[in-house]
Amino acid sequence: MTATPVWSVDPRTGKQREQVAVEATSQEVDEAVRAAHAARGALADATARAAFLRAAAALLDESAAHVIEAADAETALGPGRLTGELARTTGQLRAFADAVDEGAYLDVRIDRADPTLSPPRPELRRYKVPLGVVAVYAASNFPLAFSVPGGDTASALAAGCPVVVKAHPDHPATSELCASLLRRAAVESGLPADVVRVVHGFDSGLALIRHPLVAAAGFTGSVRGGRALFDAAAARPVPIPFHGELGSLNPVVVTPAAAAERAEEIGIGLAGSVTLGVGQFCVKPGLVLVPEGADGDRLTGALTKALGETEPGVLLDHRMRENFIAGVRERAALTGVGTPVTPGSGGEHTVGAGYLTVPARRLLEGGAYELLLEECFGPVTVVVRYADQLEAGGVLGLLPGNLSATLQLSAAETEGAPGPASELIGQVTGLAGRIVVNGWPTGVAVAQAQHHGGPYPAATSHSTSVGATAIERWLRPVAYQSVPDALLPAELREANPLGLPRRVTGG
Repeated sequence: MTATPVWSVDPRTGKQREQVAVEATSQEVDEAVRAAHAARGALADATARAAFLRAAAALLDESAAHVIEAADAETALGPGRLTGELARTTGQLRAFADAVDEGAYLDVRIDRADPTLSPPRPELRRYKVPLGVVAVYAASNFPLAFSVPGGDTASALAAGCPVVVKAHPDHPATSELCASLLRRAAVESGLPADVVRVVHGFDSGLALIRHPLVAAAGFTGSVRGGRALFDAAAARPVPIPFHGELGSLNPVVVTPAAAAERAEEIGIGLAGSVTLGVGQFCVKPGLVLVPEGADGDRLTGALTKALGETEPGVLLDHRMRENFIAGVRERAALTGVGTPVTPGSGGEHTVGAGYLTVPARRLLEGGAYELLLEECFGPVTVVVRYADQLEAGGVLGLLPGNLSATLQLSAAETEGAPGPASELIGQVTGLAGRIVVNGWPTGVAVAQAQHHGGPYPAATSHSTSVGATAIERWLRPVAYQSVPDALLPAELREANPLGLPRRVTGG
């Protein structure tokens, strides 16, 4: 059988740049998974694991010029954006190395035996162990931070799980380059190179999720693709955890008081958030509730001006460009939908930014207007004009789960007195994994308290894919009851030889 080539393509021209690899056969996927599985024992050494993550970060930083050049050639995201993304990626690797050193992620808990309780309590010692090989499905829009060296990979390796990455077809050369740096870092840290493997091709992604030695999966992408893999993970003879980020509308609510206080500022800020990265952020605000009336008109006027002055941009690939243009056209054709700044084709290889507008009552009719409640990937948003809080609440009640929800409030509303603002906080908390007030959702800080997830379809689990607790996805708890100290894992022994933080109950 002839091998299918994997090409690197320049999205600025649509032309093939170079053949990078060939699509993996089922046998090659099997070999990659088995090699990763065989390397898992070496990852049990936490000191080597932390050293590996830091070495990977250092090699990526040393190769920054080459990595950024490769990523820009395949994504058109630009050196400025990619420089920041690389810094985020290496910072993420170092943060997980610190987490490994600290050991709190193991969640060590000890309940000492207490025969005086009713019923008596035996000696119990609990911590978390790695699941095994993790399949990572790279994202198109972040060729570094959500791809081969990204958060899923970094958190899985930190947990002690080897990784097989299904590379995204939009940046195969960048994927191969980053994989080579990670594998080199592993060897320099005394670990097998096969703690990280990469495969290419659509069919390889299906073979990967079905492989019996794959213990969990992480995915960032579309609802359609993610749901197919999620269902495949659940349909296995032994189902596995599937942590998918599938899509999000990321609603914004502008209160009447906020519009009265700073309409122009909000309009300009919204334009910047919608067009950041040519509208290709998973937390791009895709639906914005703006009050009817003069203050709302001032906001949309500022938005119209800012978007009208935005230069056309290049999307990640031409398929996405075609989907964007078709999606905008279909939405704009709905009765009552306006296009103050028409988004769409900006040239042979580019797209222009814009927005659609619709009265809230149209959305509340349902039917064909439900299309406006679906994510449209690219530099467009839907501005919904509402008459009162009842209409705004009704629209929010139609929304599926989201990664984020943003409230633009007035200074008085932020003081916390009971009222519409506090009611809005309560309503959007049921819709999203991150609530933003008087800011914009684009930009997800890698931090201890971060949560990047949300109710379905924003995510398929309650976990986060960004931040310190992302490591929890790749671990499972084990409790040891009345096990002699000499037979316990080092992490649970009485003397605490590894110096781990632990919670102890009893004398």
